[in-house]
Amino acid sequence: MDRQTVALRVLAHFLPTETVLEIIAPESDWLDVHWCHEDDDDTLHRELPEAEAIWHVLRPLSGDDLRRASHLRLVHKLGAGVNTIDVDTATELGVAVANMPGANAPSVAEGTVLLMLAALRRLPALDRAIRGGRGWPTDATLSETVRDIGSCTVGLVGYGNIAKRVEQILHAMGATVLHTNTSDDGTDTWRPLSGLLTESDIVSLHLPLTPATDKLIDRGALDRMKTEAVLVNTSRGGVIDERALIEALRAGRLAAAGLDVFAIEPVTDDNPLLQLDNVVLTPHVTWVTRDTMRRYLLEAVDNCRRLYQGHDLVNVVNGRQDGKRVHR
Repeated sequence: MDRQTVALRVLAHFLPTETVLEIIAPESDWLDVHWCHEDDDDTLHRELPEAEAIWHVLRPLSGDDLRRASHLRLVHKLGAGVNTIDVDTATELGVAVANMPGANAPSVAEGTVLLMLAALRRLPALDRAIRGGRGWPTDATLSETVRDIGSCTVGLVGYGNIAKRVEQILHAMGATVLHTNTSDDGTDTWRPLSGLLTESDIVSLHLPLTPATDKLIDRGALDRMKTEAVLVNTSRGGVIDERALIEALRAGRLAAAGLDVFAIEPVTDDNPLLQLDNVVLTPHVTWVTRDTMRRYLLEAVDNCRRLYQGHDLVNVVNGRQDGKRVHR
């Protein structure tokens, strides 16, 4: 049967919730979605040969994976970062790779500020103290070691959709906000990275992981930060030299960190970050809300509809917008 006369077959590389199924159900006349847990490689490899589109989250898609998918026309990242997709191989095979810039920005921005507050206000330590029966805090240094965000200068490293939403929230809280990106944008709040690190009480990272940003925040960068500063990362773990960060936190050269992402994910049990009292950790979930998932699914369905109807795709990152696979 002509593949264009049947439903578009999608491999969703995650398991659905009831809300996700409700969003997909009205499209069942043209959209055939097969679900696969990210850790289930057997199902992944069984489904790849028939998939015309993949909805990708975090488990890396290698070149070998893509070559198994002989009918594949689109890999759609549910999110912005495509570093977990072998884009070069996809391009070689004529497979479009698309992402969703800005779709998770509201959720990640709120999660970023949450980590700032938790680290700045020593929330985990205070929570452990009261749960441990140590009563009300008697640490005389508490009032000297916690701060209001509104009294802080916050430096945003990277200035895309998420960083700009964080900036809006911080302004509402009274903070002074600086930013840096690839070039001077002519605003009063732009700083080169070295200047931003020196001036900021809180440094928040909002960068894709590329060869240029790999371990951008290294020992030298950490040494330029204030000893009472807080470092927050909700972008990609590889942007920080994790070993250097651990050393700085242990030595008191940095007050605290709030981390949602790590050099190796999932975090291994022997990661020293798990043992540090001045670190707040979440498992790469600042984007995970019902609202973000709804935005993701609506955008993924829209692009698949474009693919099914032969229209140009949107938010393609590798130059192919027509979804027509190059024959090998």
